[in-house]
Amino acid sequence: MGLLSFIKEAGEKLFGGSSAHAAAPAANPADANDAASAAIKIYIDKQNLGIPNLMVLFDGASGKVTLQGDAPSQEASEKASLAAGNVSGVVSVENLLVAAKPADEAQYHDVVKGDTLSAISKKYYGDANKYNAIFEANKPMLTHPDKIYPGQKLRIPKL
Repeated sequence: MGLLSFIKEAGEKLFGGSSAHAAAPAANPADANDAASAAIKIYIDKQNLGIPNLMVLFDGASGKVTLQGDAPSQEASEKASLAAGNVSGVVSVENLLVAAKPADEAQYHDVVKGDTLSAISKKYYGDANKYNAIFEANKPMLTHPDKIYPGQKLRIPKL
């Protein structure tokens, strides 16, 4: 799938803050990277994408996440990339997952201030009422059509 870029400051706060799931910052950078890798893997696993042998490597110096393993579909592979990339502190995701059911890659949209799913739908599909296709394509990372934020990257599926 390749390399996707993300905004480092946007996204889920797994490495501190009220929703922290990672271990406390370690003095050793390798330990910190291992803790962050584990936290990102747990976050992706919580999305229920069906990737049983997922391997996640995080490099704190570059902010890069590398995903390896086998995904059941192109959609699951793309959602894993988005879940990892939409974590605060992540700058890029290299997706090396092998999809069992390859398909055309979806487009992506970087949310900016003032964006709504309807406006994004109008831009890509010419019809604001097709926003639900974007919402469904980004579940379970999105829990409500009105809960998107600047800096977030969304999948825009082909219709």
